Amino acid sequence: MAPNPDIRASDADRDRVASALREHCAQGRITIDELNERLESVYAARTLGDLEAVTADLPEEDLYQLPVPAAQKTTGGLPAPRSGAGALERFGGRGAWATWAAVSGINLAIWAILLVAVGPVYPWWIWVAGPWGAALLIGSLLGSGRRD
Repeated sequence: MAPNPDIRASDADRDRVASALREHCAQGRITIDELNERLESVYAARTLGDLEAVTADLPEEDLYQLPVPAAQKTTGGLPAPRSGAGALERFGGRGAWATWAAVSGINLAIWAILLVAVGPVYPWWIWVAGPWGAALLIGSLLGSGRRD
């Protein structure tokens, strides 16, 4: 049921419409000058009908978020993760291994500098690299065996 246009608008209603107008401006549907004019009208609006008039020529929802038509094969974005894929595969196994290698390398380098500077130091870097690397290895080995 549509709200009665004669009902008085609240500050929250005005803020909601102002936010939507800013988003439409950011997406290029209206210019900065139009945004300023419409914002003046929004903050001067007394009823919901006045607010509706300000946004009557704009879509209520982002057109880019609408479902992809059946005739169009993809959205042009990243491919959807395969069902049944392990977490490591879904979030990029190479990236996870690269992050592990970088963090482990930094920790090993810090440990080596301390070893040279102050003498024998407990190899604490193993506690950073070891469990994380083991989890990545298990995830890689036990990940989805399916190949689509």
